[in-house]
Amino acid sequence: MAAAGATATATAAAAVECNLRMGMPFLNGSDGLSSLRSKSSSFSTQTRRRSDRKVSFFPVLSMKTTEKDQTVDLGSVNGALNLSSNTNLGGTRITKNAQRKTKIVCTIGPSTCTREMIWKLAETGMNVARLNMSHGDHASHQKTIDLVKEYNAQFEDKVIAIMLDTKGPEVRSGDVPQPILLKEGQEFNFTIKRGVSTENTVSVNYDDFVDDVEVGDILLVDGGMMSLVVKSKTKDMVKCEVIDGGELKSRRHLNVRGKSATLPSITEKDWEDIKFGVDNKVDFYAVSFVKDAEVVYELKNYLKSCNADIHVIVKIESADSIPNLDSIISACDGAMVARGDLGAELPIEDVPLLQEEIIRKCHSVQKPVIVATNMLESMINHPTPTRAEVSDIAIAVRESADAVMLSGETAHGKYPLKAVKVMHTVALRTESSLPNSTTTPIHSTAFKSHMSTMFAFHATTMANTLGTPIIVFTRTGSMAVLLSHFRPSATIFAFTSVERVKQRLALYQGVIPIYMNFSDDAEETFSRALNILLSKNLLEEGEHVTIVQSGLQPIWRQESTHHIQVRKVKGDLRA
Repeated sequence: MAAAGATATATAAAAVECNLRMGMPFLNGSDGLSSLRSKSSSFSTQTRRRSDRKVSFFPVLSMKTTEKDQTVDLGSVNGALNLSSNTNLGGTRITKNAQRKTKIVCTIGPSTCTREMIWKLAETGMNVARLNMSHGDHASHQKTIDLVKEYNAQFEDKVIAIMLDTKGPEVRSGDVPQPILLKEGQEFNFTIKRGVSTENTVSVNYDDFVDDVEVGDILLVDGGMMSLVVKSKTKDMVKCEVIDGGELKSRRHLNVRGKSATLPSITEKDWEDIKFGVDNKVDFYAVSFVKDAEVVYELKNYLKSCNADIHVIVKIESADSIPNLDSIISACDGAMVARGDLGAELPIEDVPLLQEEIIRKCHSVQKPVIVATNMLESMINHPTPTRAEVSDIAIAVRESADAVMLSGETAHGKYPLKAVKVMHTVALRTESSLPNSTTTPIHSTAFKSHMSTMFAFHATTMANTLGTPIIVFTRTGSMAVLLSHFRPSATIFAFTSVERVKQRLALYQGVIPIYMNFSDDAEETFSRALNILLSKNLLEEGEHVTIVQSGLQPIWRQESTHHIQVRKVKGDLRA
């Protein structure tokens, strides 16, 4: 039956054919979808029942596009999908099975390094396990890696990614036999001589410390817990006056306000830790104190020489990184807003603005971004957070960060599970209050050069309008990443036959990666995927789902063809 209604002729980089079918097979070369007619819109109906499936497919709306630059007729069609009554068109539907989209990174340490605690962290909400190479040794981190891999091997629909965080070129004070009490107005000195510890002088671990600071500079201890002003200096000593006092303990972190130390971003220790990560096939490196893009290229070249498939997350935490922000983000695979040192080296009032800017820049180039440091700091020692900390998490979620991070809260805190639970609950509640994603319009040239981007955009629009989750089948993860970039209101279920891709997708906002082998029969694969989601209570009977086939590698389609379908799923109890 020919489509009724007005048609509009438009110039586009795609030819479109829409079909509404009952039980329409998906992407099989022999069905009606394999024949593209660039200037037609049509309805057809057919009925099919398959008794050998546990899932029955109901009304399907599909779009098929091939990459041809031509004029097409975009026809309006009569009728619409008969959506179930609990579907909220254009809004966020909150159900008992609502999935949190913002991911949680947990630092593993003495409080959480056992098998029992890693399992509990994962079940409470951890998506990424962070190894802080500033603490512990390779043996302790190896234990954590082995436990996370053991957990991952037990589940097809659950995964914890592993992030190795380098120590970086930190400037620290030396060891002291007991804490030194600094009082306001007191004279206090830092020397580059090793092993000095008196009531008014301690060593620093950085030989160029005297050269890097100037008279009048403000020194911050422990990210600003104490501060001193430089009064004078000699060839081996910096003489200061205490502004804000406190207890100076061993190996405290030192910053100079507005300056970064002239140290390499990757130290000899870092290279040893990076090789450790290569040997253990971690998923991400978080590289500390990145000042420019060159260090990212240096690391990526090394990883390429090792044939290591590990993504590089840059930590934006030094004053020198801000002028180079665009080139750094362009070079990396993702970024972390490390607010502790960032707030020490730059005016603290600039940190919220920089956080928002870094998130926006990463989002604009489809790269994940993590907000870190002090998110639930009070929960290191207390079972409940401050209201300001709750607001901090909510702001990061509303700014569309891919992930939020816990450091000391889970590494050595008294209440690690409660901290994760608070972060999970606040993120989920905040997400439920957000309006549908406002996808950024794509410039017309993108339709010609980035067909997958166009389809991710339109799949998100369709899913938001119909209130459906999105199902994508991927071998590289590229389409799942694109869909995450457009921030659909519902969950993205990313089925992949590659374990490495499953682990990496754990960081991306809104994506639930699920491992599954793909068969040559597309319908059989879809049926198994939907049965997995139903059995895990990730889908409900009667729901509509948006299924996307596009991306870098075709699976059941010709390389130049991309598909979107909407299906209604109903359980079929017959064998």
